[in-house]
Amino acid sequence: MTHSITPIGHILTPFTQKFSIPRQGLSLSCASGEIVFSEHIDIPQSLDGIEAFSHLWLLFLFHENLAQGYKTKVRPPRLGGNKKIGVFASRSSFRPNGIGMSVVKNLGMKDQRLQVEGVDLLSNTPIVDIKPYLPYADSVAQASAGFAQEKPKPPLTLKFSTQAAQKLTLHQACYPALTTLIHNTLSQDPRPSYKKHKPDDKIYFMQLYDIELSFCVMATTAEVIDIYPILT
Repeated sequence: MTHSITPIGHILTPFTQKFSIPRQGLSLSCASGEIVFSEHIDIPQSLDGIEAFSHLWLLFLFHENLAQGYKTKVRPPRLGGNKKIGVFASRSSFRPNGIGMSVVKNLGMKDQRLQVEGVDLLSNTPIVDIKPYLPYADSVAQASAGFAQEKPKPPLTLKFSTQAAQKLTLHQACYPALTTLIHNTLSQDPRPSYKKHKPDDKIYFMQLYDIELSFCVMATTAEVIDIYPILT
C-alpha cells in the first residue's frame, strides 16, 4: 500500500545550502524561519489555538535527498564519520520516506505566516505537518540516547578578519541577527567530521541568506576571512 503526501507549505530560513545547517534544531540552532502556507490551507481555521503552545513539532521532507534514495547504513557525525550504524538508529536525511522532524519555538503568526525559532532546515523545505509539543508526553526524563546522550560542546571559537568585520557591519543593516547566526553556525564546526582534529589549510565557503562568507579553521579557532553578496 502506498500513500501520497501533499505539503501544507514550505519554510523560509537563512540556510540556502546544506553545508551550514546545524545538525540538530532548537538545542543547537538560534536561526529563525517562517512557514508559508499553501493555498489549500485555511489558515485562520487550521491554526486557531496554536498560540497557546510555546513549541511545535515540524514534520518535513528532505526534498534534496529524495531522488538519491536511502541508505541502510550511515556514518553519524557524532561518531566521527567513521563508524556505520543502521539508518533507523540515526537521524540521517537519507531515509526510506525522506521524512524529518524538528522541535521549534513558536513565535506566533505574522502576515499569515507562522514564525518559528531554532530551525535546522534548508530554506524552501516542504512542511508536511505541524503538531504541538507536549512537555508531559514528549519529554522523557530518564531516556537514554546511545552515542548522542550529551549535547555537543561548540568546539571552535570565532574571530573575524578586519575586512570581514567591516563588511559584517554593513550586512547587519539587512540582517540584524547575522553576527549571532554566524557565531552559532561556525562555533559548531560545519566541516566534515574527518577534517576535525587534523591540520586543515582549506578555505571553506558558507552561504546564509543572500550572502557568502569564506573561513578557515586553525586549531580551535574559525576565522571569517571575507563576506560578500551572492551574485545572481
